[in-house]
Amino acid sequence: MAANSFRLDGRLALVTGSSAGIGFALARALGEAGATVVINGRNSAKLAEAADLLRAEGLSVHARDFDVTQAAAVQAAVEDIESSIGPIEILVNNAGMQLRGPLDEFAVGDWHRIMRTNVDSVFLMGQAVARRMIARKRGKIINICSVQSEMGRPNIAPYMASKGAVKMLTKGMAIDWGPHGLQVNGLGPGYFKTELTEKLVNDETFSAWLTGRTPSRRWGEVAELGGAVVFLASDASNFVNGHVLYVDGGVTATL
Repeated sequence: MAANSFRLDGRLALVTGSSAGIGFALARALGEAGATVVINGRNSAKLAEAADLLRAEGLSVHARDFDVTQAAAVQAAVEDIESSIGPIEILVNNAGMQLRGPLDEFAVGDWHRIMRTNVDSVFLMGQAVARRMIARKRGKIINICSVQSEMGRPNIAPYMASKGAVKMLTKGMAIDWGPHGLQVNGLGPGYFKTELTEKLVNDETFSAWLTGRTPSRRWGEVAELGGAVVFLASDASNFVNGHVLYVDGGVTATL
């Protein structure tokens, strides 16, 4: 049955930046589909709390605190996970950040910080995990893109540049690693209610503008990303490669 191809029983998934928000929702969805999930973050206390919440729901969860922007830390963490838990069959590169400001006034240090977090981490994690997936001739890598991979807004040019880079890196990974049995795709969230967007949600002017230009006429709920990430992580997407799946209520479809 086609429905069985969406199950992830017996598979190990690593989700970066997953102690809260979208990453937490993605980890939960993968766990609910049967995967054992490794959640990641830099705040060990917050990470432990997130792991306890997921375990309370009956999910199989491990927690690893390491910095995805540091090559040595990434290599050590991947080696530890593979040796102590099992082979990573699903990688979700979710860790990311946003800094706003006029481009002509944007600090050089902040530019590099965004690029390290949003782009370097995808390269470092993807390469470290893919080397092992290539040897096994299978694996799923899902890079979290954004509607800003396609579209822009004032005062977020560095973020736009970083998410555009993630989109093209996703395609490059698919081209290079597809012949070895890997599927590498992007998931592009639109505007979702999270801790990071709370101020925008509560901004009546912005919310009215956003819902007015969104065909679905509302903000997204993070749980609505679950089906998409499970699809991209499962055998249901075995012939989907180098694609970015936008879950955005139609924002990228309209001017």
